[in-house]
Amino acid sequence: MAETGELHTFRIDGDGRVAGGGGEIFPWWSVTKTVIAICALSLVEEGRAELDAPLPGEGFTLRQLLGHTAGLPDYYALPEYRAAVARDEEPWPPGEMLKRARTAPLFAPGEGWAYSNIGSMLARQYIEEVAGAPLAEMVARRVAGPLGLGSVELATRREDFQRVHWPEARHYHPGWVYHGCLIGTAGDAARLLHGLFAGRLLGAEMLREMTRPHPLGGALPGRPWTSHGYALGLMSGEMGEAGRAIGHSGGGPFSVNAVYHFPDQPGALTVACFTDGTDEGFAERAAARAAMGKGWRGPGAPPEGQ
Repeated sequence: MAETGELHTFRIDGDGRVAGGGGEIFPWWSVTKTVIAICALSLVEEGRAELDAPLPGEGFTLRQLLGHTAGLPDYYALPEYRAAVARDEEPWPPGEMLKRARTAPLFAPGEGWAYSNIGSMLARQYIEEVAGAPLAEMVARRVAGPLGLGSVELATRREDFQRVHWPEARHYHPGWVYHGCLIGTAGDAARLLHGLFAGRLLGAEMLREMTRPHPLGGALPGRPWTSHGYALGLMSGEMGEAGRAIGHSGGGPFSVNAVYHFPDQPGALTVACFTDGTDEGFAERAAARAAMGKGWRGPGAPPEGQ
């Protein structure tokens, strides 16, 4: 059956050839985790942050926060969190969120894996303290500026979401995303990841650290992954015929996205797909098809049936 949805796709290859995309602004949701990891590893590269030392007053390391191996729970699991977002309430103060959601550790640091937005928030807080600068400034200086990503902005107020493409999302308060929510175009999302893998943001050693995966298993139901894992701020695995895929998916109220680098494809393509709805698998499948040159008819068009 054909999948439907308003799909916005941007693709860039190793020679810098681009296709698709427009000026529409989208929430990047958890793709922000990739940017936090880039900023963190650039500080490690400069000797200003430590990757494998326990954070002050904690039993886990920055590596474990970025890779979701710190044993922390996730606030999204709280029914009261989801209910408050659905009621369009004002975000809880971070301290209140932690009081509600940071319960007993799920496992000892480094002894398991569990996706945790709390971990990403604590990683952000740590690098802001180390750098003596807010995340927005680090993104501008360390990522957006060097790559010329003119659309990228850290959304902090409802007014910032007034710019996003999806009308249903324009009242959303990005403060509910406690690690931060970047907004920007599909093109800039693809350029971000492509620039990372081209070595324009991190040196070779730090890029190896960032991309070393923690294997998590085989196929995921309803999604194109035939094997999957997680590195540092990056999902990593294989998407069937498309081969290896390294990047991040994101989802929030009203929209989802998939931004991936496909190193096994000719020209080592990078693809960003943004769509409405709540099915991350839809965006991921569209990204894999676009990487293979299948089922994509340009920005704003639904993909063809498989």
